[in-house]
Amino acid sequence: MTEVKREVFGQMPEEEGGGVVEKFILKSESVKVEILSLGCIIAALETKGRDGEFADVVLGFDTLEGYTRKHPFFGAVVGRVANRIAKGRFTVDGKEYQLFLNNGPNSLHGGARGFDKVLWSPQLLPNGVCFFRLSPDGEEGYPGDLKVWVTYTLSGGELAIHYRAQTSKTTPINLTNHAYFNLAGQGSRDIYDHEISIQADYYLPVDDTKIPTGEVAAVQGTSFDLRQPVELGKHLQKFGLDGFDHNFCLQQVQARRLVARACHPPTGRAMEVHTTQPGIQFYTGNNLDGSLKGKGAVTYPKHSAFCLETQNWPDAVNKPHFPNTLLQPGEEYNHTTWLVFKTA
Repeated sequence: MTEVKREVFGQMPEEEGGGVVEKFILKSESVKVEILSLGCIIAALETKGRDGEFADVVLGFDTLEGYTRKHPFFGAVVGRVANRIAKGRFTVDGKEYQLFLNNGPNSLHGGARGFDKVLWSPQLLPNGVCFFRLSPDGEEGYPGDLKVWVTYTLSGGELAIHYRAQTSKTTPINLTNHAYFNLAGQGSRDIYDHEISIQADYYLPVDDTKIPTGEVAAVQGTSFDLRQPVELGKHLQKFGLDGFDHNFCLQQVQARRLVARACHPPTGRAMEVHTTQPGIQFYTGNNLDGSLKGKGAVTYPKHSAFCLETQNWPDAVNKPHFPNTLLQPGEEYNHTTWLVFKTA
């Protein structure tokens, strides 16, 4: 049985449009997750270690103020288009669209005020919560009125995130959740003792602005071969890597499959990622720099968390040989990701 509760988390500042931010608490025997109506943010996720002790394994803030200031998308649903669009430009039906540039020369995670920075309308479910919003035609430069539903449901150790969308005009769409995980517990210094595996035979090489070059490269014989678990710290050292911020190409099937696994041997906490999406961005918190004070006043230094963002491939709207990212009127965008928490 999943217990579902709601409470007030805070009040949005007037300059952000005001409005009450609610927190939804979903609780099973093995997992407790807290989700905000601001940006559908996963603000806390507690899961058991092999000693039976709970720890909060996602980075974030204790108060609303932390989330209304600039932060690296902690726990949020990002959109309309997650990841990067080269030069913030794309063409649909012969018309060129220009987006806000918020990541060097590129547009990242929906632009200046993406889905992570707005209030969503919640509806309670027996085992979770469904958030809805209408992204109006022209919001952040994107075409079409886009209706979006994001549903979180908890069953035992499994948190499902279901994304649905419908549009009035052809528009690119790519939704993901940007939770930062540390299975040792948020506030732990680094993730070097985590073991990571990703079921991908190919990855996307990127240019110096993190835009895919267009090549779909084999992982075989490279530092991107994570098909067998690697201990992260040793792996980064062995290949002289600063970290990962890359899309791994998954099997192109619209069925649920296991695509990644993270494990923290000292505590026994493990997380599996299952999805219907064609890609997963593996990011090792390279841009965290200790400047943000998170929950319990801890700081978050470089490599103190990882993200496994299930999504379409970055800049797919400008790369015809990448999986289609355009949603047409009359069609429905429909994807699910399942995070399964276990002890190893």
